Amino acid sequence: MFRHFLLFSSLFFLICNTSYASQKEGDQICAAAQMAYLKFKDIDSGENANYIRALESVDSKTFGISVVTVDGRVCEFGDYDSPVSIQSVSKVFTLALLMNGRGPDFVENTIGVQPTGLPFNSVMAIESQNGSPSNPFVNAGAISTVSWLTPQNELDRWKVIKSNMDNYAGRKLHVNKDVLQSEMSDNKRNLGIATLLDSYGKLGTTPIDAVTAYTKQCSINVTSHDLAVMGSVLANYGTHPITHKEILNSDYVPKILSSMVMSGVYDNSGSWFYETGVPAKSGVGGGFIAIIPGKMSIGVVSPPLDKFGNSVRAQRAVSYIVSEMDLNPYSNQQQGNCIELNKAN
Repeated sequence: MFRHFLLFSSLFFLICNTSYASQKEGDQICAAAQMAYLKFKDIDSGENANYIRALESVDSKTFGISVVTVDGRVCEFGDYDSPVSIQSVSKVFTLALLMNGRGPDFVENTIGVQPTGLPFNSVMAIESQNGSPSNPFVNAGAISTVSWLTPQNELDRWKVIKSNMDNYAGRKLHVNKDVLQSEMSDNKRNLGIATLLDSYGKLGTTPIDAVTAYTKQCSINVTSHDLAVMGSVLANYGTHPITHKEILNSDYVPKILSSMVMSGVYDNSGSWFYETGVPAKSGVGGGFIAIIPGKMSIGVVSPPLDKFGNSVRAQRAVSYIVSEMDLNPYSNQQQGNCIELNKAN
């Protein structure tokens, strides 16, 4: 039944309101984003991630909001040019890279697409699923994802990952060396996860190669502007709204968005989607992206996290924008934007 729900969700995204060109609408979304920034910039709940030492020292007051529409319009407020490490938001784009290369069936059969119901770095989840990583957005699935990329040596694999990230951002991104060093010195759990996956034959390279590539991709610096630009490719069904490059096969976008729905916001994914109806992905560096298919992407950076590991300000800001602009595709406000299915028969 849940798979039928996801299929319907993806179909709904594809047939509803696939254009966003109104100047009036653009002004309204910018006004909503500005209000979200002003409304939430002074809240002080949440704490920086402290299990990665370099993240604990990031300025907790950093708060930037960016919106990029599918026709390439940009509006942004606050610290939109202040970088944080991308962390788990990177999983979205490496999943897209693997899917482009090997197809969605490979992802489903080799990595999996099921939520775990357990923490993102759980070892128990692997054992309970007979060695399956479960899905691409837990650490086991993300490590497995990078291991199955076509290049078979560490250097070429990293070049492909980095080039892919640059293509989505529309510029050359840079690794945060302090974060990378901090994570590499304290990644024993991820190395243990990779070793366990390897023992089940679920890894496409050596554990150390896979974990190194995964750690590097998590250490890339991004701003809220970068995140919104990167997410806009998904909102525009695989074509970059600014560079106009076709980066991702449009047939794969619903698969990626469905994965974001199920597991994108860690253990709070169900509640997030229940409240907003919007696919999203968070990272413990404070980055957050939300995708409104056919319309826009919202990128936020704000390091303080809730108990689930999701940016407090980002969730509130995006939820506010979605509510103010009636962007939940399941809302009755969106019904007039949908094709009547019986006309196609």
